[in-house]
Amino acid sequence: MGAFKQPHGGELKELYLPEHRADEVKEADAADLASWDLTPRQVCDLDLLLNGAFSPLEGFLGEADYESVCDSMRLQSGVLWPIPVTLDVAAEFADQIGTGDTIALRDSEGVLIAVMEVAERWTPDRESEAQRVYGTADDTHPAVDYLLHQAGPVYLGGKVYGIEPPTFHDFKLLRDSPSELRGRFRKLGWRKVVAFQTRNPLHRAHQELTFRAARESEANLLIHPVVGMAKSGDIDHFTRVRCYEHVLEEYPEQTTTLSLLNLAMRMGGPRETLLHAIIRKNYGCTHFIVGRDHAGPGDDRSGQPFYGPYDAHELYRRHEEELDITMVPIKEVVYVENKAEYLPADETEPGDTIMELSESEFSRRLQEGLDIPEWFSFPKVVAELRRAHPPRHEQGFAVFFTGLSGSGKSTIANALMIKLLEDGSRPVTLLDGDIVRKNLSSELTFSAEHRDLNIQRIGFVASEITKNRGIAICAPIAPYARTRRLVREMISAHGGFIEVYVSTPLEVCESRDRKGLYAKARAGIVKGFTGIDDPYETPERAEVVVDTQDLSADLAAHRILITLEKLGYIR
Repeated sequence: MGAFKQPHGGELKELYLPEHRADEVKEADAADLASWDLTPRQVCDLDLLLNGAFSPLEGFLGEADYESVCDSMRLQSGVLWPIPVTLDVAAEFADQIGTGDTIALRDSEGVLIAVMEVAERWTPDRESEAQRVYGTADDTHPAVDYLLHQAGPVYLGGKVYGIEPPTFHDFKLLRDSPSELRGRFRKLGWRKVVAFQTRNPLHRAHQELTFRAARESEANLLIHPVVGMAKSGDIDHFTRVRCYEHVLEEYPEQTTTLSLLNLAMRMGGPRETLLHAIIRKNYGCTHFIVGRDHAGPGDDRSGQPFYGPYDAHELYRRHEEELDITMVPIKEVVYVENKAEYLPADETEPGDTIMELSESEFSRRLQEGLDIPEWFSFPKVVAELRRAHPPRHEQGFAVFFTGLSGSGKSTIANALMIKLLEDGSRPVTLLDGDIVRKNLSSELTFSAEHRDLNIQRIGFVASEITKNRGIAICAPIAPYARTRRLVREMISAHGGFIEVYVSTPLEVCESRDRKGLYAKARAGIVKGFTGIDDPYETPERAEVVVDTQDLSADLAAHRILITLEKLGYIR
């Protein structure tokens, strides 16, 4: 495996086997190895391990390094490393693996990406990891949600050896390894480079502040957006990259370049900011722009920010010398109408007319098809965003009913479907709980695990309908808040999501027990029945709440239609 010196004195470690050795592994060994199919997040992590972006790591962390990173942001060697990079696997797979074994790491299509020498396996305390690394066990934090609800229970640690890079069919000319980007900088004669990370489209203010940051640092500029995994609800990277290419035209020639980073973000705030800096150092950058609440996930369950707005700056400053990549704090810039230019906020004068357009107002104007002022964004960027995200009345959406068995969900859903078919603006699909069970999930039981899987299948189908600008009406029980949140995230990435909580009381639902299910549950014949011996977690933020004990299905459907009109999804 090759390595060459960085300007800062460390080693950039590329973990790919020589081609002839990789071919030997593929032909002789791989078929006999136990194989782990990597998740999308693990593909991102492995990609950055293999190409050297995660230098000095040579594989997934072992237990001692993992504990040290969680506690002190350092590997056992003392090297600064802020966030654990681990391979989490299913218990059933881990039971087949012993220390010293070699396993094959494959992508979702079964392509061999790397092999791993398993040095350690252990069962981590993932709640403790969440508290130590992210400062919270609140699962509204994306990384905590992954740890507590999605990650495999067993971690494997050991060195990895690359066979071939993961395949990406999109924007191939914009995907660079650290050594490739370093080579480009050398070829261009760029001795100082300031990197800007983003997971959002760039508007005029971003172009202004990044260019100012590069100019003040006497450096060239690298726009280095994340296209791996970021925050649920972010604009898709295909749209964003087209926007970046348009914005690139606005910088002076030969000052700025664009490259894509296949990073799985944890939204880990201050600690993740240090990881971003290490990655950019490995890519050959000398400066790194750090924004307000950099890599922050937003607010917690109580509505308070997970991290302070300048926590990342403070942590960075404490480690800046060791990181050996200079922090460039973002300066707020504002548009001054009377001077027809953007200026740093602290350079404005009394009497200046400051024009403002918040991100929420910008989103509202996009959703409603209203004008976007040219001082705020570039016309080509707005056009791309309008094409990918049309006004709400042209988007697909899902109406997701939840409530106890017998609450009236199916009846209201059918009434709503008829009313929307009468409107005729979009195709309508009803995904009723019983219908889905019969046609999509007939092999599933009513265990908690299978009920979750059934709801996730409904969410997937509804997200595909929504993505193609249709209307999906879903009417399962969906008793668990976390699963409903997961479905909301799946669907909201493509269009509207309107949760309807049918709050009919248990005693009323039980009195309507047409199938005799409540009676069987009371008698102990049916186990794990929602509302009897399995909990129903009441929605806290449903867009619509209806109670069918004193409201007819027709009126309930009409109330939902009014909400859809208010939100702009129908006219």
